[in-house]
Amino acid sequence: MSGDLIAISGFVALFAMMILRVPIGVAMGLVGVGGFAAVAGWKPALNLLAQSPIRTVTDFNLTLIPFFVLMGVLATNSGMSRELFRTGRHWFGFMRGGMAMSTIGACAGFAAICGSSVATAATMTKIALPEMKQAGYPDEVSTGVIAAGGTLGILIPPSVVLAVYGYITEQDVGVLFIAGIVPGIIAIGMYMLAVRLAYGSRLPAGETFDLRQAVASLAGVWAVMLLFILIIGSIYFGFTTATEAAAVGSFLTALIGILRRRLSARLLLDSLVEALRTSVAIYTILIGAILFGYFLAVTQSPQKITAWLVALDLGAYGTLALILLFFVIMGCILDAMAMIILLVPIVFPIVTKLGFDPIWFGVIIVMTVELGLITPPVGMNVFVINSIARDVSLTQIFRGVLPFVAADIIRLVLLVAFPVLVLWLPTTMQ
Repeated sequence: MSGDLIAISGFVALFAMMILRVPIGVAMGLVGVGGFAAVAGWKPALNLLAQSPIRTVTDFNLTLIPFFVLMGVLATNSGMSRELFRTGRHWFGFMRGGMAMSTIGACAGFAAICGSSVATAATMTKIALPEMKQAGYPDEVSTGVIAAGGTLGILIPPSVVLAVYGYITEQDVGVLFIAGIVPGIIAIGMYMLAVRLAYGSRLPAGETFDLRQAVASLAGVWAVMLLFILIIGSIYFGFTTATEAAAVGSFLTALIGILRRRLSARLLLDSLVEALRTSVAIYTILIGAILFGYFLAVTQSPQKITAWLVALDLGAYGTLALILLFFVIMGCILDAMAMIILLVPIVFPIVTKLGFDPIWFGVIIVMTVELGLITPPVGMNVFVINSIARDVSLTQIFRGVLPFVAADIIRLVLLVAFPVLVLWLPTTMQ
């Protein structure tokens, strides 16, 4: 059997297993080992299976994943997310649609200590949705705001998805984190603008602004601000690596929760168990992806796909547009982590061959993955919200996210046209 036929058979087998609901990490691992064996023989394939998982779980550069996951779980269980929403409500609640803007701000703040879109969307559904319902917000607006705000979890640093992208492409994770700051700020502003332009007249009037209460509410978010400044500041000024910053961040989050009497021994243990489960799931996908990557390498699939796309002669930006469109479509099927791990090894050689900056492309591809998380017919964030808010239909949520999908497309075009918006801040790093 030729290498091309083996590669095609491998992709068909992978998607067949995904349709049958085989976990993506397991599916990629099985296809990777089986495909590698079909080309190189079973002995090399079994050696690969024996060595690759150990190398992955003991890789120092990947230890930041469980640390950032733990930090997000501890922050949630110690009530930091609720304080963020409350503070946002005090500062934005006086405007029409202010509670929706507060939710976006709270999502951004939680993203700065979490790194997961799904976790951000799930947490804010429990906190912000009942408040917006009580204030008279339409269900489609409330859930649409939360679904879109949740996508900030994988862009605003620290981001687990950006960290995995950096590992796969051998880019500096710290630089990627800093590169995500300006696009994240732009996203927050555009989402708030989308609320005003698309829903302003349909939303309840704002609450009375009380400066004293607004200033006092800042005392509740000092922990989040401190964690973000310490983590991102230490990376920006070169005091620590991203992995070291993750370790310090998780320790400080636990310490703050204990000192504020928000984390009991039982809750701390539950947080460790939850973080362990999530980390194991991520590592399973990573190991499967690495095994699948060896299969791609031995069949030379990335090189052949690169040659095919370049031969289309669409130009650099035409080819980039095709890649981004493919990611948006795949976002309707796969979750963010699976997309990055499965597809980046295939498209990254194409992007570098076309002369695009790998740091810039990392941010752009994460933004595209964000778009896939809220794009019909299968947006992961939408399904997460629907699983919690059973009384709100999927149709309502998808209708609510449409203005934010438009905002994401505009933001994507803006950052493709002006790469300096992504690359300027990293150039100022120490």
